[in-house]
Amino acid sequence: MAGIEAHALTIEFPLYHHNARSLKRRIFDGATRRVKQHAESRVVVAALADLNFLIGKGDRVALIGSNGAGKTTLLRTIAGIYEPVAGQLMVEGTIGSLIDPGAGMNPLLTGRENIVLRGLYRGLTEREGRSLADEVAEFSGLGEFIDLPIRGYSAGMNVRLSFAMATAMTPEILLMDEWFLASDADFMAKAEARLTRLVTGADILVIATHDMAIVRKWCTRAIKLDAGRIIADGSVAEVLGPAD
Repeated sequence: MAGIEAHALTIEFPLYHHNARSLKRRIFDGATRRVKQHAESRVVVAALADLNFLIGKGDRVALIGSNGAGKTTLLRTIAGIYEPVAGQLMVEGTIGSLIDPGAGMNPLLTGRENIVLRGLYRGLTEREGRSLADEVAEFSGLGEFIDLPIRGYSAGMNVRLSFAMATAMTPEILLMDEWFLASDADFMAKAEARLTRLVTGADILVIATHDMAIVRKWCTRAIKLDAGRIIADGSVAEVLGPAD
């Protein structure tokens, strides 16, 4: 069963280039509780500090807070990009990420080759990967460009390919950094319908967003972060208050 559980989860980023005494003094003069100095005189930023939560099947969770509160860091940690320096994070279930849909693509390979490689990474056979590539090519509408190196793609073509790849398979846990938007109106209509199916089909949704309309429409729970700490966790109505 899909689930995410954190106990005293802590993420810190070292500032390797701030070891000079004058720079240290300048940092600590204006430091918040997020900037600290380890015993070995290394300056670190506490991106997440002592987080405790449990997310289970059926939860639709919004991560909210101001810029720099730790929302994207938490998403990336759940996705396995960052390793905790303290505490525990347990994740059960397949993960689908819309944090950066185009991450990991090789610009020297064709769109089709990138799709097959992504499928192999997700555990598909080569035959299943080729079938996935056909489906993604049709949905993206890239036509003959699907068999050209993606380094020659326009920004819009890259968006189409990245989104079609990222949403081709429904995961148990869906991670999103803001709701997907694109400038291409025709593609956007298809993308919205597909994204709706993906969101409703996943066992768990975790989305970081500043758009409270999205939170109220899609989420059942909100976790509010501030300076890397959880300051509120409850139903959307409890955390945001009643809708206007």
